[in-house]
Amino acid sequence: MDQEGVPGKQKIIILMLILYAVWGSVFLANRFSLESFPPFMLNAVRFLSAGIFLYVLLRVKGEEGLDLRGWLESFLVGAMLFIGGAGLLCVGQQWVASGLSATLLATTPLWTVLFAGIWEKMPTAMEWVGLGIGIAGVALLNLDRGISGNPLGAGIILVASIIWSLGSVLNNRFQGLGKPIASATEMIAGGVLLLILSLAIGERVSWPLTARATMGMFHLVVFSSIIGFTLYRFMLRTVRPALATSYTLVNPITATVLGALFAGESVSLVSIAAMTVVLTGVFLVFRARAI
Repeated sequence: MDQEGVPGKQKIIILMLILYAVWGSVFLANRFSLESFPPFMLNAVRFLSAGIFLYVLLRVKGEEGLDLRGWLESFLVGAMLFIGGAGLLCVGQQWVASGLSATLLATTPLWTVLFAGIWEKMPTAMEWVGLGIGIAGVALLNLDRGISGNPLGAGIILVASIIWSLGSVLNNRFQGLGKPIASATEMIAGGVLLLILSLAIGERVSWPLTARATMGMFHLVVFSSIIGFTLYRFMLRTVRPALATSYTLVNPITATVLGALFAGESVSLVSIAAMTVVLTGVFLVFRARAI
């Protein structure tokens, strides 16, 4: 911590690198888990398990719980992040490869900047340029085997990115969610809503679980949720929104490499070009809003 109580840049860099690693591999973990778990049930198990574990751990350590307002805000944000965001991502990933999914989700900082501008400052000139380039990159994905080959899945993932961005901004706006334990209450709230939705639409787990689905779920609960989501909420309240969501700069590369190595996914030249364009746009937004 520096003299003002704000974490130093070196600490921020280390924490962001950890976030990049645990969330860059979430796409492969999703793909493995989908072998046995349907999309919403997958996320219900993931976030309920992680949320309950983290909540109990924090309460044992002496953290205060949230009041009624805090829980209501947790349910609102949890619905947006975990049903609209993580849940819809898994729905789209049933038809879209890991690398392409991560590239579509790389538009998250673009939407976050726009939503943050509603309550704070509107995008700067450089951010507008980055937004335009990012959107152009998404349009490029319509060529070859990109969005045109998976229009429904790609559209769902784009919607997931937009809803996740709005939920992230609202998370920052709600004062009741400023406590560390809110990481747990949001996951619990989102997990409950996901479980209700999953049961309502008749989702069923395929038994016995495959080895890859079991490993994927372990990764999602421990690394992506307990560690990753806690870090993400910390970043949202510590640095600018564009930097907090900059993990999407690395996700497409990580997801593409892991998907090719462990899931036999192919990558087209057009997808690589589109990935480069999207990341260029996101990078400009990232540069415009430094720590």
